[in-house]
Amino acid sequence: MNKLEKIAVAGVTGTSFMTLFSYLVSVIEKENFSEPEHLGTLIHRLLPGTKKLNQVQGWAAHYAVGLLFATVFTELWERQKAKPSLKNALLLGGISGALAVGVWKLTFKLHPAPPWIKYTKYYAQLVPAHVVFALFATISYRLIKQVENKGASTAT
Repeated sequence: MNKLEKIAVAGVTGTSFMTLFSYLVSVIEKENFSEPEHLGTLIHRLLPGTKKLNQVQGWAAHYAVGLLFATVFTELWERQKAKPSLKNALLLGGISGALAVGVWKLTFKLHPAPPWIKYTKYYAQLVPAHVVFALFATISYRLIKQVENKGASTAT
């Protein structure tokens, strides 16, 4: 599997499980923590279009950011700057979560019409959501490497 495919698998897997986590926390807390929905609302309030189109754009933006994070993670793993271990996944998740909180705070501050949400609760769930992203991106990458290594060992 080439690097772009590894990034795609890790990014889509991590983003999907992160989104599921955010939806579960939303149900438990009775708050909307859905990153794609908030992105869609932000887009809609800047570039009015149909609500459905703006939600699709929110989902596309959410997965694009997931691919960006997966690109950074994959580069770290491929260049052997970090091992794709569960310990490092927790570390990368915490770092990316803190970064995400900063980006969301800035986005809400600069946006002319941010959504009405409980920001403190939203930010509090972002860090564990990114840990979930990093864990599943790491697990998917490790599974890819295991399959590659098995293929290489059976080819010899």
